[in-house]
Amino acid sequence: MQTLVERGCGMDVHQATVVACLLVVLKDGKVQKQIRTFGTTTRELLSLREWLLSEGCTHVAMESTGVYWKPIYAILEGAFEIVVANAQHVKKVPGRKTDVKDAEWIADLLCHGLLRSSFVPPQPIRELRELTRYRRKLVESRSAERNRLLKLLETANIKLASVATDVFGVSGRLMLQALVQATATSQQMADLAKGLLRKKIPELELALEGKVEEHHRFLLSVQLRRLQAVEEDLGLLEQRLQEKLKPYAIQLALLQEIPGVDWTLGAVIISELGVDMSVFGNVSQLASWAGICPGNNESAGKRRSSRIPKGNVYLKTALVEAANAAAKAKGTYLRDKFYRLKARRGYKRAAVAVAHKILVAIYHMFSHQVCYNELGDLYLDTLNKHHLTRNLVHRLERLGYAVTLEQKAA
Repeated sequence: MQTLVERGCGMDVHQATVVACLLVVLKDGKVQKQIRTFGTTTRELLSLREWLLSEGCTHVAMESTGVYWKPIYAILEGAFEIVVANAQHVKKVPGRKTDVKDAEWIADLLCHGLLRSSFVPPQPIRELRELTRYRRKLVESRSAERNRLLKLLETANIKLASVATDVFGVSGRLMLQALVQATATSQQMADLAKGLLRKKIPELELALEGKVEEHHRFLLSVQLRRLQAVEEDLGLLEQRLQEKLKPYAIQLALLQEIPGVDWTLGAVIISELGVDMSVFGNVSQLASWAGICPGNNESAGKRRSSRIPKGNVYLKTALVEAANAAAKAKGTYLRDKFYRLKARRGYKRAAVAVAHKILVAIYHMFSHQVCYNELGDLYLDTLNKHHLTRNLVHRLERLGYAVTLEQKAA
């Protein structure tokens, strides 16, 4: 096979060590091989960098193994052309697997141009990505803690969730604090209600008449403290996110024009995609990378399961969340498309299809710096107006009506 890289290094990355295999292709076609093992401390990785630079290495390849490749990438970034390859694409022939053999195999694939690099966004986007992913974990932690608190209330026969729409609103928090202090009667706790909830004071009084023991109060106080800490951390994180999003204010404003996309979902989309769509080639490759397009699985002329691939789970969930929100936006193309697909293909497929529509729109908006074009809920009807009119007339005639159509004056 033709050699495309004359000086390439393949690395087998582990938590504590890195095995590097440098291949140098000489003019006569012979290949020189150098193999060294380095630690993963910063000093050792700098030694690795200096060694590769002294040998004139131009390309480096490694597997995307967990998070272990990230510090190596950060130190080598800018000095070499780095290929972070999917481990599934670098599978070696079984039976001859050692760290040295793995490094040699990766270097060989690199020099022959057989490795496809994964998408690694620039440093500012990577920092934004870490913030949005951690925010998701905190939101999940808050939801889990709220669920545990609601279960605790049920064990104490406190039916607050059956009366109040939001147990963790202003009124609900006051009542929960009163339960912890154990100094107020159920009538006094119900009187803490604010706003529209005051209309339900008689129901609240009955709901707060439970069997709350010291054990319940202790757990409830711990859970309320944990909730408050998570919410404070979320506030700090969102403030930091808004600062990091200032360079992408134009793209964020474009995203918020799409029905169902708010600033938090827009932040997730920017952090996972970046703002340069040229790295994905075309919109089809982007949809495949995101994991919101049907998979290709055909053999011997038979089509098997075409379920969507795994893709980027953070981007996929954000797009599906945006699709579910867009399905509630009245008078929009996305809502009309969602309910048409839901009737034929079901809820989940409709949500994924609308998520795909949103991603296609984002690709073109970022590529050409154009605003979102709302087609309206009548767009699909106008595509084949004659066919739709004929079907509606036939349905009315089957119901026993005589139909006469007259064009409305403009």
